[in-house]
Amino acid sequence: MAARLTTYVVVAIVAATLIAGLIVGAQRDDEAGPVDVIVFNARVFTADGSDGRAEAVAIRGNQILRVGSDREIARLRRPQTLMVDAAGGSVLPGFNDAASRVLDGGLVLDTVDLSGAVTEADVLARIETWASAHPLRPWVVGRGWSAEMFSKAGPTRQQLDSIVEDRPAYMISADGHAAWVNTAALGRAGILRRSGKSARLVEPASGAIESVRGVIEPASGVIEPASGVIEKDPRTGLPSGVLRRAAIARVARLLPPATREERAQALRAAIAEAHAQGITSVQDAGVSADDIAIYDEARRAGDLTLRVYASLVAQPDATTKTLADLDSVSARYPDDPLFKAGGVRVTVVDSPAVDEAHAGAKAPPAGGTAPDALNRLVRLLDARGFQITVEAPGERAARLALDAFEHAAMSNPEPARGRRHRIESSGAVDRADLPKFGPLGLIAVLRPAAPVAAVDLETATAPQGESVPVTTSLAAALTAARIRLALATGWPDSAVRPLESVVAAVARPETEGLTLVRRVEAFTSSPAYASFDEQRKGSIEPGMLADLVVLSRDIFAAPAATVDATAAADVAVTIFDGRIVYRRSARPTN
Repeated sequence: MAARLTTYVVVAIVAATLIAGLIVGAQRDDEAGPVDVIVFNARVFTADGSDGRAEAVAIRGNQILRVGSDREIARLRRPQTLMVDAAGGSVLPGFNDAASRVLDGGLVLDTVDLSGAVTEADVLARIETWASAHPLRPWVVGRGWSAEMFSKAGPTRQQLDSIVEDRPAYMISADGHAAWVNTAALGRAGILRRSGKSARLVEPASGAIESVRGVIEPASGVIEPASGVIEKDPRTGLPSGVLRRAAIARVARLLPPATREERAQALRAAIAEAHAQGITSVQDAGVSADDIAIYDEARRAGDLTLRVYASLVAQPDATTKTLADLDSVSARYPDDPLFKAGGVRVTVVDSPAVDEAHAGAKAPPAGGTAPDALNRLVRLLDARGFQITVEAPGERAARLALDAFEHAAMSNPEPARGRRHRIESSGAVDRADLPKFGPLGLIAVLRPAAPVAAVDLETATAPQGESVPVTTSLAAALTAARIRLALATGWPDSAVRPLESVVAAVARPETEGLTLVRRVEAFTSSPAYASFDEQRKGSIEPGMLADLVVLSRDIFAAPAATVDATAAADVAVTIFDGRIVYRRSARPTN
Protein backbone atom coordinates (compact mmCIF):
# COMPACT_ATOMS: atom_id res chain seq x y z
CA MET A 1 0.00 0.00 0.00
CA ALA A 2 2.82 2.36 0.97
CA ALA A 3 4.67 1.53 -2.23
CA ARG A 4 1.58 2.21 -4.31
CA LEU A 5 1.08 5.54 -2.55
CA THR A 6 4.70 6.44 -3.20
CA THR A 7 4.22 5.60 -6.87
CA TYR A 8 1.15 7.88 -7.07
CA VAL A 9 3.09 10.72 -5.45
CA VAL A 10 6.00 10.31 -7.85
CA VAL A 11 3.66 10.23 -10.85
CA ALA A 12 1.89 13.36 -9.61
CA ILE A 13 5.19 15.18 -9.15
CA VAL A 14 6.39 14.19 -12.61
CA ALA A 15 3.09 15.26 -14.18
CA ALA A 16 3.18 18.60 -12.39
CA THR A 17 6.75 19.12 -13.51
CA LEU A 18 5.86 18.36 -17.12
CA ILE A 19 2.89 20.72 -17.04
CA ALA A 20 4.98 23.47 -15.48
CA GLY A 21 7.62 22.88 -18.12
CA LEU A 22 5.08 23.17 -20.89
CA ILE A 23 3.77 26.43 -19.43
CA VAL A 24 7.25 27.86 -19.04
CA GLY A 25 8.15 26.67 -22.53
CA ALA A 26 5.09 28.35 -23.97
CA GLN A 27 5.97 31.56 -22.16
CA ARG A 28 9.51 31.35 -23.46
CA ASP A 29 8.16 30.82 -26.98
CA ASP A 30 6.06 33.94 -26.51
CA GLU A 31 9.05 35.90 -25.32
CA ALA A 32 11.44 34.46 -27.89
CA GLY A 33 9.25 34.82 -30.96
CA PRO A 34 8.60 37.94 -33.02
CA VAL A 35 6.32 40.68 -31.71
CA ASP A 36 4.96 42.94 -34.42
CA VAL A 37 3.14 45.66 -32.49
CA ILE A 38 3.07 46.80 -28.88
CA VAL A 39 0.52 49.32 -27.65
CA PHE A 40 1.71 50.77 -24.35
CA ASN A 41 1.04 53.56 -21.86
CA ALA A 42 -2.64 52.73 -22.25
CA ARG A 43 -5.75 52.16 -20.21
CA VAL A 44 -6.79 48.88 -21.77
CA PHE A 45 -10.42 47.89 -21.38
CA THR A 46 -10.48 44.19 -22.14
CA ALA A 47 -14.28 43.76 -22.49
CA ASP A 48 -13.87 40.14 -21.42
CA GLY A 49 -16.60 40.26 -18.81
CA SER A 50 -14.19 40.72 -15.92
CA ASP A 51 -14.02 44.53 -16.08
CA GLY A 52 -10.30 43.90 -16.47
CA ARG A 53 -7.89 46.75 -17.09
CA ALA A 54 -4.29 46.60 -18.26
CA GLU A 55 -1.59 48.96 -19.55
CA ALA A 56 -0.26 47.32 -22.69
CA VAL A 57 -1.03 44.86 -25.47
CA ALA A 58 1.41 42.80 -27.57
CA ILE A 59 0.42 41.66 -31.05
CA ARG A 60 1.94 38.89 -33.15
CA GLY A 61 0.65 38.54 -36.67
CA ASN A 62 -3.09 39.12 -36.59
CA GLN A 63 -3.62 37.93 -33.01
CA ILE A 64 -3.25 39.37 -29.55
CA LEU A 65 -0.25 37.74 -27.89
CA ARG A 66 -0.19 39.14 -24.38
CA VAL A 67 -2.07 41.70 -22.27
CA GLY A 68 -0.50 43.11 -19.13
CA SER A 69 1.46 45.89 -17.52
CA ASP A 70 3.85 48.14 -19.41
CA ARG A 71 6.76 46.42 -17.70
CA GLU A 72 5.58 42.92 -18.60
CA ILE A 73 4.90 43.73 -22.23
CA ALA A 74 8.05 45.82 -22.69
CA ARG A 75 10.12 42.63 -22.23
CA LEU A 76 8.63 41.32 -25.49
CA ARG A 77 9.92 44.21 -27.57
CA ARG A 78 12.16 43.32 -30.51
CA PRO A 79 14.08 45.54 -32.94
CA GLN A 80 11.33 45.25 -35.55
CA THR A 81 8.45 45.83 -33.10
CA LEU A 82 6.26 48.83 -33.88
CA MET A 83 5.63 50.71 -30.64
CA VAL A 84 2.38 52.67 -30.34
CA ASP A 85 2.22 55.10 -27.42
CA ALA A 86 -1.41 55.46 -26.34
CA ALA A 87 -0.44 58.48 -24.22
CA GLY A 88 -2.77 57.39 -21.43
CA GLY A 89 -5.78 56.97 -23.71
CA SER A 90 -8.30 54.17 -23.59
CA VAL A 91 -7.65 51.10 -25.71
CA LEU A 92 -10.81 49.17 -26.60
CA PRO A 93 -11.65 46.27 -28.86
CA GLY A 94 -12.35 47.58 -32.34
CA PHE A 95 -15.88 48.94 -32.56
CA ASN A 96 -18.42 46.58 -34.13
CA ASP A 97 -21.38 48.36 -35.72
CA ALA A 98 -24.35 46.05 -35.19
CA ALA A 99 -26.46 47.55 -37.99
CA SER A 100 -25.50 49.78 -40.88
CA ARG A 101 -25.79 49.83 -44.67
CA VAL A 102 -22.15 50.04 -45.61
CA LEU A 103 -22.27 50.59 -49.35
CA ASP A 104 -25.12 53.09 -49.02
CA GLY A 105 -23.05 54.89 -46.39
CA GLY A 106 -20.12 55.05 -48.77
CA LEU A 107 -22.36 56.54 -51.45
CA VAL A 108 -23.54 59.22 -49.03
CA LEU A 109 -19.91 60.26 -48.51
CA ASP A 110 -19.91 61.38 -52.15
CA THR A 111 -22.87 63.74 -51.69
CA VAL A 112 -23.38 67.14 -50.07
CA ASP A 113 -22.66 66.89 -46.36
CA LEU A 114 -24.88 69.30 -44.45
CA SER A 115 -24.26 67.86 -41.01
CA GLY A 116 -22.78 70.38 -38.62
CA ALA A 117 -23.97 73.40 -40.58
CA VAL A 118 -25.22 76.15 -38.29
CA THR A 119 -26.69 78.81 -40.55
CA GLU A 120 -28.87 78.91 -43.63
CA ALA A 121 -26.05 80.63 -45.51
CA ASP A 122 -23.67 77.79 -44.64
CA VAL A 123 -26.17 75.21 -45.88
CA LEU A 124 -26.65 76.97 -49.21
CA ALA A 125 -22.91 77.56 -49.63
CA ARG A 126 -22.13 73.87 -49.15
CA ILE A 127 -24.72 72.87 -51.75
CA GLU A 128 -23.52 75.47 -54.25
CA THR A 129 -19.89 74.45 -53.80
CA TRP A 130 -20.67 70.78 -54.36
CA ALA A 131 -22.87 71.50 -57.37
CA SER A 132 -20.16 73.62 -58.96
CA ALA A 133 -17.57 70.90 -58.38
CA HIS A 134 -19.80 68.22 -59.95
CA PRO A 135 -21.34 69.88 -63.03
CA LEU A 136 -21.98 66.56 -64.81
CA ARG A 137 -23.93 64.91 -62.03
CA PRO A 138 -27.58 64.64 -63.14
CA TRP A 139 -28.83 65.27 -59.60
CA VAL A 140 -27.48 67.29 -56.68
CA VAL A 141 -27.99 65.08 -53.64
CA GLY A 142 -27.18 65.74 -50.01
CA ARG A 143 -28.02 64.88 -46.45
CA GLY A 144 -27.95 66.25 -42.93
CA TRP A 145 -30.08 69.42 -42.72
CA SER A 146 -32.43 70.23 -39.87
CA ALA A 147 -35.05 72.91 -39.32
CA GLU A 148 -32.82 74.68 -36.78
CA MET A 149 -30.47 75.67 -39.61
CA PHE A 150 -33.11 77.85 -41.26
CA SER A 151 -35.21 80.89 -40.55
CA LYS A 152 -38.84 80.34 -39.70
CA ALA A 153 -39.81 80.41 -43.38
CA GLY A 154 -37.28 77.87 -44.60
CA PRO A 155 -36.30 75.60 -46.11
CA THR A 156 -38.03 76.32 -49.43
CA ARG A 157 -37.70 75.14 -52.99
CA GLN A 158 -36.96 78.74 -54.01
CA GLN A 159 -33.82 78.71 -51.89
CA LEU A 160 -32.59 75.63 -53.70
CA ASP A 161 -33.68 77.05 -57.06
CA SER A 162 -31.44 80.07 -56.46
CA ILE A 163 -28.31 77.90 -56.47
CA VAL A 164 -29.40 74.78 -58.40
CA GLU A 165 -31.73 75.63 -61.26
CA ASP A 166 -30.45 73.44 -64.06
CA ARG A 167 -31.12 70.02 -62.51
CA PRO A 168 -33.03 68.36 -59.68
CA ALA A 169 -31.76 68.82 -56.12
CA TYR A 170 -32.68 66.46 -53.29
CA MET A 171 -31.56 66.97 -49.68
CA ILE A 172 -32.60 64.40 -47.09
CA SER A 173 -32.89 65.61 -43.50
CA ALA A 174 -30.64 64.44 -40.69
CA ASP A 175 -33.36 62.20 -39.30
CA GLY A 176 -34.33 60.78 -42.69
CA HIS A 177 -37.97 61.79 -42.23
CA ALA A 178 -38.04 64.78 -44.58
CA ALA A 179 -36.64 65.81 -47.95
CA TRP A 180 -35.98 69.32 -49.19
CA VAL A 181 -36.16 69.54 -52.97
CA ASN A 182 -36.07 72.19 -55.66
CA THR A 183 -38.71 72.94 -58.25
CA ALA A 184 -36.98 70.83 -60.89
CA ALA A 185 -37.21 67.77 -58.63
CA LEU A 186 -40.89 68.45 -57.93
CA GLY A 187 -41.44 68.75 -61.66
CA ARG A 188 -39.68 65.47 -62.36
CA ALA A 189 -41.92 63.80 -59.75
CA GLY A 190 -45.09 65.22 -61.29
CA ILE A 191 -45.90 67.33 -58.24
CA LEU A 192 -45.42 70.71 -59.96
CA ARG A 193 -45.63 71.80 -63.58
CA ARG A 194 -45.19 75.07 -65.38
CA SER A 195 -48.41 76.68 -66.63
CA GLY A 196 -47.00 79.76 -68.27
CA LYS A 197 -48.59 82.93 -66.96
CA SER A 198 -52.01 81.48 -66.44
CA ALA A 199 -53.39 79.91 -63.31
CA ARG A 200 -54.74 76.79 -64.94
CA LEU A 201 -53.47 73.31 -64.13
CA VAL A 202 -51.43 71.55 -66.79
CA GLU A 203 -51.17 67.79 -67.19
CA PRO A 204 -47.46 66.94 -66.78
CA ALA A 205 -45.43 65.52 -69.62
CA SER A 206 -44.09 62.14 -68.61
CA GLY A 207 -40.57 62.35 -67.17
CA ALA A 208 -40.00 65.95 -68.26
CA ILE A 209 -38.13 68.50 -66.18
CA GLU A 210 -39.93 71.76 -66.80
CA SER A 211 -38.49 75.27 -66.63
CA VAL A 212 -38.65 76.76 -63.18
CA ARG A 213 -39.51 80.19 -64.56
CA GLY A 214 -43.11 81.32 -64.81
CA VAL A 215 -46.08 80.40 -62.68
CA ILE A 216 -45.90 76.97 -61.10
CA GLU A 217 -49.06 75.10 -60.27
CA PRO A 218 -49.82 71.77 -58.61
CA ALA A 219 -49.81 69.04 -61.22
CA SER A 220 -53.14 67.53 -62.12
CA GLY A 221 -54.14 64.47 -60.14
CA VAL A 222 -51.45 64.75 -57.44
CA ILE A 223 -52.59 62.96 -54.28
CA GLU A 224 -50.76 63.21 -50.99
CA PRO A 225 -49.67 59.81 -49.66
CA ALA A 226 -51.74 58.80 -46.66
CA SER A 227 -48.65 58.48 -44.46
CA GLY A 228 -46.76 61.42 -45.90
CA VAL A 229 -47.04 65.17 -46.25
CA ILE A 230 -46.32 67.51 -49.14
CA GLU A 231 -45.89 70.81 -47.32
CA LYS A 232 -47.55 73.88 -48.83
CA ASP A 233 -46.62 77.53 -48.88
CA PRO A 234 -49.37 79.19 -46.75
CA ARG A 235 -49.50 82.20 -49.08
CA THR A 236 -49.88 80.40 -52.39
CA GLY A 237 -51.03 76.92 -51.46
CA LEU A 238 -48.25 75.49 -53.66
CA PRO A 239 -45.75 72.87 -52.51
CA SER A 240 -43.02 74.55 -50.48
CA GLY A 241 -40.29 72.07 -51.37
CA VAL A 242 -40.42 69.97 -48.19
CA LEU A 243 -41.72 66.40 -48.34
CA ARG A 244 -42.23 64.40 -45.18
CA ARG A 245 -42.21 60.70 -44.45
CA ALA A 246 -43.72 58.51 -47.19
CA ALA A 247 -44.08 61.47 -49.55
CA ILE A 248 -40.29 61.45 -49.89
CA ALA A 249 -40.57 58.37 -52.07
CA ARG A 250 -42.25 60.46 -54.79
CA VAL A 251 -38.83 61.97 -55.52
CA ALA A 252 -36.46 59.38 -54.02
CA ARG A 253 -37.56 56.69 -56.46
CA LEU A 254 -36.39 58.89 -59.35
CA LEU A 255 -32.79 59.14 -58.19
CA PRO A 256 -30.39 57.52 -60.66
CA PRO A 257 -29.24 54.16 -59.27
CA ALA A 258 -25.55 53.87 -58.55
CA THR A 259 -23.54 51.85 -61.03
CA ARG A 260 -21.64 48.77 -59.92
CA GLU A 261 -18.35 50.64 -60.13
CA GLU A 262 -19.78 53.48 -58.06
CA ARG A 263 -20.86 51.01 -55.39
CA ALA A 264 -17.43 49.35 -55.44
CA GLN A 265 -15.84 52.76 -54.99
CA ALA A 266 -18.35 53.50 -52.23
CA LEU A 267 -17.18 50.38 -50.38
CA ARG A 268 -13.59 51.63 -50.44
CA ALA A 269 -14.69 55.03 -49.14
CA ALA A 270 -16.86 53.42 -46.46
CA ILE A 271 -13.96 51.28 -45.21
CA ALA A 272 -11.72 54.33 -44.89
CA GLU A 273 -14.42 56.19 -42.97
CA ALA A 274 -15.02 53.21 -40.71
CA HIS A 275 -11.32 53.04 -39.86
CA ALA A 276 -11.31 56.74 -39.00
CA GLN A 277 -14.12 56.07 -36.53
CA GLY A 278 -12.43 53.08 -34.89
CA ILE A 279 -14.71 50.51 -36.54
CA THR A 280 -13.16 47.17 -37.45
CA SER A 281 -16.35 45.10 -37.90
CA VAL A 282 -19.75 45.83 -39.36
CA GLN A 283 -22.99 43.95 -39.67
CA ASP A 284 -24.48 45.05 -42.97
CA ALA A 285 -28.20 45.39 -42.52
CA GLY A 286 -29.61 44.08 -45.76
CA VAL A 287 -27.43 43.41 -48.80
CA SER A 288 -28.29 42.46 -52.35
CA ALA A 289 -26.67 39.76 -54.47
CA ASP A 290 -24.74 42.50 -56.28
CA ASP A 291 -23.46 43.85 -52.96
CA ILE A 292 -22.29 40.36 -52.00
CA ALA A 293 -20.33 40.18 -55.25
CA ILE A 294 -18.72 43.56 -54.56
CA TYR A 295 -17.65 42.44 -51.09
CA ASP A 296 -16.27 39.19 -52.47
CA GLU A 297 -14.32 40.98 -55.17
CA ALA A 298 -12.79 43.30 -52.57
CA ARG A 299 -11.88 40.32 -50.39
CA ARG A 300 -10.17 38.48 -53.24
CA ALA A 301 -8.24 41.63 -54.14
CA GLY A 302 -7.08 42.05 -50.53
CA ASP A 303 -8.95 45.34 -50.18
CA LEU A 304 -11.54 44.24 -47.62
CA THR A 305 -9.94 45.51 -44.43
CA LEU A 306 -13.16 45.37 -42.49
CA ARG A 307 -14.89 42.32 -41.03
CA VAL A 308 -18.37 42.04 -42.52
CA TYR A 309 -21.34 39.94 -41.48
CA ALA A 310 -23.91 40.41 -44.23
CA SER A 311 -27.66 39.97 -43.86
CA LEU A 312 -29.72 39.20 -46.92
CA VAL A 313 -33.25 40.54 -47.29
CA ALA A 314 -36.53 38.65 -47.31
CA GLN A 315 -40.15 39.78 -47.46
CA PRO A 316 -43.01 38.05 -45.62
CA ASP A 317 -44.39 36.82 -48.95
CA ALA A 318 -41.09 35.15 -49.92
CA THR A 319 -41.50 32.23 -52.30
CA THR A 320 -39.85 28.83 -52.16
CA LYS A 321 -37.45 29.98 -54.88
CA THR A 322 -36.50 33.04 -52.85
CA LEU A 323 -35.68 30.88 -49.86
CA ALA A 324 -33.63 28.55 -52.06
CA ASP A 325 -31.68 31.54 -53.37
CA LEU A 326 -30.97 32.64 -49.80
CA ASP A 327 -29.71 29.14 -49.01
CA SER A 328 -27.44 29.22 -52.04
CA VAL A 329 -25.84 32.56 -51.17
CA SER A 330 -25.36 31.64 -47.53
CA ALA A 331 -23.71 28.35 -48.52
CA ARG A 332 -21.22 30.19 -50.74
CA TYR A 333 -20.18 32.51 -47.90
CA PRO A 334 -20.02 30.41 -44.73
CA ASP A 335 -18.48 31.34 -41.40
CA ASP A 336 -15.24 33.26 -41.95
CA PRO A 337 -13.37 35.85 -39.83
CA LEU A 338 -13.41 38.39 -42.68
CA PHE A 339 -16.66 37.99 -44.58
CA LYS A 340 -19.72 35.81 -44.15
CA ALA A 341 -23.41 35.83 -45.02
CA GLY A 342 -25.64 33.96 -42.61
CA GLY A 343 -28.31 36.42 -41.60
CA VAL A 344 -31.63 37.45 -43.06
CA ARG A 345 -33.31 40.78 -42.41
CA VAL A 346 -37.09 41.22 -42.36
CA THR A 347 -38.92 44.52 -41.92
CA VAL A 348 -42.29 44.54 -40.17
CA VAL A 349 -44.82 47.16 -41.22
CA ASP A 350 -47.74 47.39 -38.81
CA SER A 351 -49.41 50.55 -40.10
CA PRO A 352 -48.86 53.18 -42.79
CA ALA A 353 -46.99 55.31 -40.26
CA VAL A 354 -44.39 52.66 -39.55
CA ASP A 355 -42.69 53.01 -42.92
CA GLU A 356 -41.88 56.69 -42.36
CA ALA A 357 -38.24 56.09 -41.53
CA HIS A 358 -37.73 54.03 -44.68
CA ALA A 359 -39.34 56.30 -47.24
CA GLY A 360 -36.05 57.72 -48.50
CA ALA A 361 -34.36 54.37 -49.05
CA LYS A 362 -35.65 50.83 -49.32
CA ALA A 363 -39.23 51.48 -48.28
CA PRO A 364 -41.26 48.53 -47.11
CA PRO A 365 -44.43 47.79 -49.02
CA ALA A 366 -47.53 49.79 -48.27
CA GLY A 367 -49.95 48.34 -45.77
CA GLY A 368 -49.31 46.24 -42.73
CA THR A 369 -47.46 42.96 -42.34
CA ALA A 370 -49.85 40.05 -41.89
CA PRO A 371 -48.99 38.08 -38.74
CA ASP A 372 -49.52 34.74 -40.48
CA ALA A 373 -47.14 35.70 -43.29
CA LEU A 374 -44.49 36.82 -40.81
CA ASN A 375 -44.89 33.67 -38.72
CA ARG A 376 -44.49 31.53 -41.83
CA LEU A 377 -41.37 33.34 -43.03
CA VAL A 378 -39.64 33.33 -39.64
CA ARG A 379 -40.46 29.65 -39.14
CA LEU A 380 -39.04 28.69 -42.55
CA LEU A 381 -35.90 30.80 -42.13
CA ASP A 382 -35.35 29.46 -38.62
CA ALA A 383 -35.68 25.89 -39.88
CA ARG A 384 -32.96 26.63 -42.46
CA GLY A 385 -30.57 27.83 -39.74
CA PHE A 386 -30.56 31.52 -40.60
CA GLN A 387 -30.09 34.14 -37.95
CA ILE A 388 -33.07 36.45 -38.34
CA THR A 389 -33.14 40.17 -37.70
CA VAL A 390 -36.61 41.69 -37.56
CA GLU A 391 -36.67 45.45 -37.91
CA ALA A 392 -39.58 46.45 -35.72
CA PRO A 393 -39.89 50.24 -35.54
CA GLY A 394 -42.94 50.31 -33.28
CA GLU A 395 -44.63 48.64 -30.35
CA ARG A 396 -46.99 46.47 -32.35
CA ALA A 397 -44.22 45.53 -34.78
CA ALA A 398 -42.08 44.37 -31.87
CA ARG A 399 -44.94 42.25 -30.57
CA LEU A 400 -45.47 40.71 -34.01
CA ALA A 401 -41.77 39.86 -34.11
CA LEU A 402 -41.87 38.29 -30.65
CA ASP A 403 -44.88 36.21 -31.61
CA ALA A 404 -43.15 35.03 -34.78
CA PHE A 405 -40.02 34.01 -32.88
CA GLU A 406 -42.15 32.14 -30.33
CA HIS A 407 -43.93 30.35 -33.18
CA ALA A 408 -40.60 29.31 -34.72
CA ALA A 409 -39.23 28.08 -31.40
CA MET A 410 -42.29 25.88 -30.91
CA SER A 411 -42.19 24.57 -34.47
CA ASN A 412 -38.48 23.87 -35.00
CA PRO A 413 -35.78 22.16 -32.96
CA GLU A 414 -33.07 24.51 -31.77
CA PRO A 415 -29.93 24.37 -33.94
CA ALA A 416 -26.66 23.25 -32.35
CA ARG A 417 -25.21 26.76 -32.32
CA GLY A 418 -28.37 28.34 -30.92
CA ARG A 419 -30.51 30.97 -32.55
CA ARG A 420 -29.54 34.46 -31.39
CA HIS A 421 -32.27 36.16 -33.41
CA ARG A 422 -32.50 39.91 -33.16
CA ILE A 423 -35.12 42.65 -32.85
CA GLU A 424 -33.75 45.92 -34.16
CA SER A 425 -34.86 49.50 -33.55
CA SER A 426 -37.24 48.30 -30.89
CA GLY A 427 -38.07 51.86 -29.96
CA ALA A 428 -41.37 51.21 -28.26
CA VAL A 429 -41.74 47.91 -26.49
CA ASP A 430 -44.49 47.12 -24.07
CA ARG A 431 -42.76 46.44 -20.75
CA ALA A 432 -44.99 43.41 -20.39
CA ASP A 433 -43.25 41.95 -23.46
CA LEU A 434 -39.70 42.27 -22.13
CA PRO A 435 -39.77 38.90 -20.30
CA LYS A 436 -40.25 37.19 -23.68
CA PHE A 437 -36.77 38.20 -24.88
CA GLY A 438 -34.82 36.04 -22.45
CA PRO A 439 -36.35 32.60 -23.04
CA LEU A 440 -36.11 33.15 -26.80
CA GLY A 441 -32.46 34.21 -26.55
CA LEU A 442 -33.23 37.41 -28.44
CA ILE A 443 -30.78 40.28 -28.84
CA ALA A 444 -32.04 43.87 -28.82
CA VAL A 445 -30.31 46.25 -31.22
CA LEU A 446 -30.70 49.99 -30.58
CA ARG A 447 -29.32 53.04 -32.38
CA PRO A 448 -28.66 55.68 -29.71
CA ALA A 449 -27.26 58.36 -32.02
CA ALA A 450 -30.15 58.23 -34.46
CA PRO A 451 -32.38 61.32 -34.48
CA VAL A 452 -35.25 59.05 -33.37
CA ALA A 453 -33.32 58.02 -30.25
CA ALA A 454 -35.90 59.84 -28.15
CA VAL A 455 -38.15 56.90 -28.99
CA ASP A 456 -35.47 54.23 -28.91
CA LEU A 457 -34.07 55.12 -25.53
CA GLU A 458 -36.50 57.28 -23.62
CA THR A 459 -39.96 55.79 -24.08
CA ALA A 460 -41.72 52.56 -23.51
CA THR A 461 -45.33 51.52 -23.65
CA ALA A 462 -47.51 51.21 -20.63
CA PRO A 463 -49.41 47.92 -20.28
CA GLN A 464 -52.66 49.59 -21.23
CA GLY A 465 -51.21 50.43 -24.62
CA GLU A 466 -50.47 54.15 -24.24
CA SER A 467 -46.97 55.26 -25.21
CA VAL A 468 -45.60 57.44 -22.42
CA PRO A 469 -42.23 58.85 -21.34
CA VAL A 470 -40.72 56.82 -18.56
CA THR A 471 -38.07 57.45 -15.94
CA THR A 472 -36.20 54.25 -16.66
CA SER A 473 -35.00 54.08 -20.26
CA LEU A 474 -35.75 51.18 -22.54
CA ALA A 475 -32.02 50.50 -22.76
CA ALA A 476 -31.75 50.35 -18.97
CA ALA A 477 -34.90 48.23 -18.77
CA LEU A 478 -33.42 45.76 -21.24
CA THR A 479 -30.26 45.64 -19.18
CA ALA A 480 -32.19 45.15 -15.94
CA ALA A 481 -34.04 42.27 -17.57
CA ARG A 482 -30.66 40.71 -18.50
CA ILE A 483 -31.40 41.02 -22.20
CA ARG A 484 -28.29 41.24 -24.33
CA LEU A 485 -28.05 44.69 -25.89
CA ALA A 486 -26.05 45.65 -28.98
CA LEU A 487 -25.67 49.19 -30.25
CA ALA A 488 -25.50 50.37 -33.84
CA THR A 489 -24.97 53.60 -35.74
CA GLY A 490 -27.65 52.91 -38.35
CA TRP A 491 -25.41 54.54 -40.98
CA PRO A 492 -26.27 56.29 -43.29
CA ASP A 493 -29.49 57.23 -41.51
CA SER A 494 -27.20 58.68 -38.85
CA ALA A 495 -23.49 59.32 -38.62
CA VAL A 496 -21.11 56.38 -38.50
CA ARG A 497 -19.52 57.45 -35.21
CA PRO A 498 -19.68 54.94 -32.38
CA LEU A 499 -18.21 57.41 -29.90
CA GLU A 500 -21.07 59.79 -30.64
CA SER A 501 -23.48 56.92 -30.15
CA VAL A 502 -21.96 56.24 -26.76
CA VAL A 503 -22.36 59.92 -25.92
CA ALA A 504 -25.97 59.94 -27.12
CA ALA A 505 -26.70 56.97 -24.92
CA VAL A 506 -25.33 58.65 -21.81
CA ALA A 507 -26.29 62.23 -22.50
CA ARG A 508 -29.93 61.62 -21.66
CA PRO A 509 -30.87 61.49 -17.98
CA GLU A 510 -33.41 58.81 -18.82
CA THR A 511 -30.57 56.40 -19.61
CA GLU A 512 -29.23 56.52 -16.07
CA GLY A 513 -28.31 53.00 -15.02
CA LEU A 514 -26.76 52.08 -18.38
CA THR A 515 -23.11 52.38 -17.40
CA LEU A 516 -20.30 53.44 -19.67
CA VAL A 517 -18.87 49.93 -19.39
CA ARG A 518 -22.18 48.52 -20.54
CA ARG A 519 -22.33 50.93 -23.49
CA VAL A 520 -18.80 50.10 -24.61
CA GLU A 521 -19.54 46.38 -24.36
CA ALA A 522 -22.66 46.97 -26.46
CA PHE A 523 -20.40 48.29 -29.25
CA THR A 524 -17.71 45.59 -28.90
CA SER A 525 -18.29 42.26 -27.20
CA SER A 526 -22.10 42.16 -27.54
CA PRO A 527 -22.13 42.64 -31.33
CA ALA A 528 -19.44 39.93 -31.58
CA TYR A 529 -21.79 37.61 -29.72
CA ALA A 530 -24.65 38.74 -31.94
CA SER A 531 -22.75 37.55 -35.02
CA PHE A 532 -21.50 34.27 -33.47
CA ASP A 533 -17.95 35.65 -33.30
CA GLU A 534 -17.31 35.94 -29.57
CA GLN A 535 -14.60 33.27 -29.70
CA ARG A 536 -12.40 35.36 -31.98
CA LYS A 537 -13.19 39.04 -31.50
CA GLY A 538 -14.92 41.56 -29.28
CA SER A 539 -12.47 41.39 -26.36
CA ILE A 540 -8.77 41.99 -25.77
CA GLU A 541 -7.39 38.62 -24.73
CA PRO A 542 -4.54 36.37 -25.89
CA GLY A 543 -5.53 34.50 -29.03
CA MET A 544 -8.21 36.97 -30.10
CA LEU A 545 -7.99 38.81 -33.40
CA ALA A 546 -5.89 41.95 -33.10
CA ASP A 547 -8.59 44.55 -33.81
CA LEU A 548 -8.15 47.55 -31.51
CA VAL A 549 -9.04 51.20 -31.27
CA VAL A 550 -6.83 53.65 -29.39
CA LEU A 551 -8.63 56.76 -28.12
CA SER A 552 -7.03 60.12 -27.49
CA ARG A 553 -7.91 60.05 -23.81
CA ASP A 554 -9.08 57.73 -21.07
CA ILE A 555 -12.87 57.82 -21.24
CA PHE A 556 -13.15 55.96 -17.94
CA ALA A 557 -10.96 58.36 -15.98
CA ALA A 558 -13.48 61.05 -15.01
CA PRO A 559 -15.68 60.49 -11.96
CA ALA A 560 -18.79 58.56 -13.01
CA ALA A 561 -17.46 58.59 -16.58
CA THR A 562 -19.06 61.92 -17.45
CA VAL A 563 -20.35 62.86 -20.85
CA ASP A 564 -17.64 65.50 -21.27
CA ALA A 565 -14.88 62.93 -20.82
CA THR A 566 -16.35 60.73 -23.54
CA ALA A 567 -17.26 63.56 -25.86
CA ALA A 568 -13.72 64.96 -25.77
CA ALA A 569 -12.19 61.67 -26.94
CA ASP A 570 -11.19 61.05 -30.54
CA VAL A 571 -9.98 58.00 -32.38
CA ALA A 572 -6.18 58.22 -32.44
CA VAL A 573 -5.26 54.83 -33.96
CA THR A 574 -7.22 51.94 -35.44
CA ILE A 575 -5.59 48.52 -35.69
CA PHE A 576 -7.19 45.87 -37.89
CA ASP A 577 -5.86 42.33 -38.18
CA GLY A 578 -2.68 43.39 -36.42
CA ARG A 579 -1.98 46.31 -38.79
CA ILE A 580 -2.43 50.02 -38.30
CA VAL A 581 -5.08 51.10 -40.81
CA TYR A 582 -5.74 54.57 -39.43
CA ARG A 583 -3.63 57.06 -37.51
CA ARG A 584 -5.03 60.48 -36.74
CA SER A 585 -1.62 62.06 -36.40
CA ALA A 586 1.97 61.31 -36.23
CA ARG A 587 4.39 58.75 -35.76
CA PRO A 588 4.46 55.69 -33.61
CA THR A 589 7.46 55.67 -31.29
CA ASN A 590 10.18 53.10 -31.98
